[in-house]
Amino acid sequence: MKEDIRRQVIDILRKGEELPAEWARELFPPEKREYELVYYDKLREEDIQAETMSVPLQLSRTFGKVDETWHNRLIFGDNLQAMKTLLAMKEEGTLVNSDGSSGVRLVYIDPPFATRQEFRGNKDQLAYQDKIAGSRFVEFLRRRLVLLHRLLADNGALYVHLDTKKLHYMKVILDEIFGEQNFRNEIIWKRQSAHNDSNQCGAIHDTILFYTKSASWKWNEILVAPSPDYVEQFFDCVEEGTNRRYARGDLTAGGLSGGGYKYKFKGITRVWRCPPETMRAHDAADRLHWPKDEDGVPRLKRFLDEFEGVSLQDVWTDLRVIHNRSSERVDYPTQKPEALLDRIIRASTGEGDIVLDGFVGSGTSLAVAEKLNRRWVGIDCGKLAMYTVQKRMLNLRSQIGDKGKPLQPKPFALYNAGLYDFSSLKQLPWKDWRFFALQLFGCKDEPHSIGGITLDGKLKGASVLVFNHHAQPGKRIDEETVHDIHSHIGKAVGRKFFIIAPRGTFDYQQDYLDFDGVRYYALRIPYSFINELHQRQFLALQQPSDESAVNATVDAVGFDFIQPPTVDWIAAIGTGHGKLLEEACIEVKQFESKARVRGTEQRGGIETLSMILMDCNYNGEAFDLDLFFFADELKQKGTKRQAWFPAERLGKKVMVVFMDIYGNEAAEVIEASRFIRSSKSTKKSGASASVKGKSNK
Repeated sequence: MKEDIRRQVIDILRKGEELPAEWARELFPPEKREYELVYYDKLREEDIQAETMSVPLQLSRTFGKVDETWHNRLIFGDNLQAMKTLLAMKEEGTLVNSDGSSGVRLVYIDPPFATRQEFRGNKDQLAYQDKIAGSRFVEFLRRRLVLLHRLLADNGALYVHLDTKKLHYMKVILDEIFGEQNFRNEIIWKRQSAHNDSNQCGAIHDTILFYTKSASWKWNEILVAPSPDYVEQFFDCVEEGTNRRYARGDLTAGGLSGGGYKYKFKGITRVWRCPPETMRAHDAADRLHWPKDEDGVPRLKRFLDEFEGVSLQDVWTDLRVIHNRSSERVDYPTQKPEALLDRIIRASTGEGDIVLDGFVGSGTSLAVAEKLNRRWVGIDCGKLAMYTVQKRMLNLRSQIGDKGKPLQPKPFALYNAGLYDFSSLKQLPWKDWRFFALQLFGCKDEPHSIGGITLDGKLKGASVLVFNHHAQPGKRIDEETVHDIHSHIGKAVGRKFFIIAPRGTFDYQQDYLDFDGVRYYALRIPYSFINELHQRQFLALQQPSDESAVNATVDAVGFDFIQPPTVDWIAAIGTGHGKLLEEACIEVKQFESKARVRGTEQRGGIETLSMILMDCNYNGEAFDLDLFFFADELKQKGTKRQAWFPAERLGKKVMVVFMDIYGNEAAEVIEASRFIRSSKSTKKSGASASVKGKSNK
């Protein structure tokens, strides 16, 4: 240990303060590995755990009557911060599988591949082009894998879906985190039949790396239909009279563990696999194949129509991909087929086990988990993913591939993790408000008293007071209030003290006040950034404005509060868009985002519009996504933006969600009668209204 650090450690311990987290490496050096992947800005696992904020989950919407003991969860937010919160739930005993094991039984993730390769989407545009390359992507994914390893049950399994560009790096990273001894399979999934890649072999497969947390894991035998080549090779005989194909099974017991039965059958003496009575039964049922060669030893007929299948291998070529007419298609870029997740979930879980998908996307894993009677948690940083999954879960069909009878999903809840609705937060009962406030700023729930004042917790060793605005309605916190607190606790509190309260409660603008060497911080809710509290600047959950960025990696830090944008819009029907059939149009005349990012208000105009989402036949209850338009694909008329769609899609009511690039929403329910008809264009319709800043939630 360095001498200067040693002296500081002694000094801090004498004062009874907590040591900085960044000194853990000096005090507790990690084990030396035989090998590891080294690159710039690679954090130690301990630092990942320490530096990741645990952002509380705010309930946004429930679908069905949820059980407080357990209910399925769909979480909007950065998955790294949400995972830190799920770890706390695991420690509390909330995440428990059917066998009583604590944690998540199965993790499946299909992260952005960071290939900089262009894929075609449903609208012949780029499905995505990842924005983080090289070591930045490797570390982005590694930090999440570190927390996922801790979230897994001891007998749990992890499946990581990758392409070939970063596969070799991630294999080394996974060996570091899970241990090479816990690597199970490199699964090859043939995702298409052919691909035209000039001057090289066509890339037609993805890779799924399968790891377990320990040497003991859950595995269910999966049998799959044999391939035509397998049938041709092994089921090479056809029974006369029935035309049934069969394979020839060995009836002798040579090399059979445990021995066999030695006797003579129809003049042939051998050590057989079955007793004489069984052999006679096979003969009576015409189940014996008598070869024409010299040995004449009978074989057992194993008919193809009775064959249950072959054991699952690590090359999967039998799963159909999603095409334009697939019943399960939801028009979400990079959607994976349900059959793929059905195989993974059935192999590594049982009914009642918990499945976690940290990059939930279109929600295939959750849909399959629901059909297989598993419990689930899904996380994504994209609002489009949230609405896509919501629609999908409310319109499930019982069979894999989205076929069969309609399936009513078990109750589930939608949560925010990092972007919060302050109006509903403030209305929470005191107990819940106190808990949320402590969690929001990463404080320990540690009640204690100093100078006769009851305090609520600790933040980096310093005391925290959560102001009870319920017990003192209308009470303000001014400099005199802080001075009064100081007069009671004095320097006994140390050098820092934190006060958490609603932003409007404070009567001063400074982030902190100093009295006799003690700094009193004002932690305002809502507030996005206190410079001296966090080692990393807060980064917002930015939403895409074109399809190419739907699956871009997002590394959000901290939390923010909902600030709905203001929108002026026009609704009309006409044929002025160069179409023969009538089309409906939502025209955005003006758009203003008022989001707070990194603690300061960020106002922006039409350039901050991310997308428009529509439920064309809104039932007055749940938003059921029918259409979505990225900002970059809207027709432009000067500073205006127009979303055109077939007029026949209109129901009695249309719900329209206007979203800014930070995930803030303004929603409006529009009666079909308010779509003014025009023979030319919306420009002369004159039907306009102002959308107020309220969410559809």
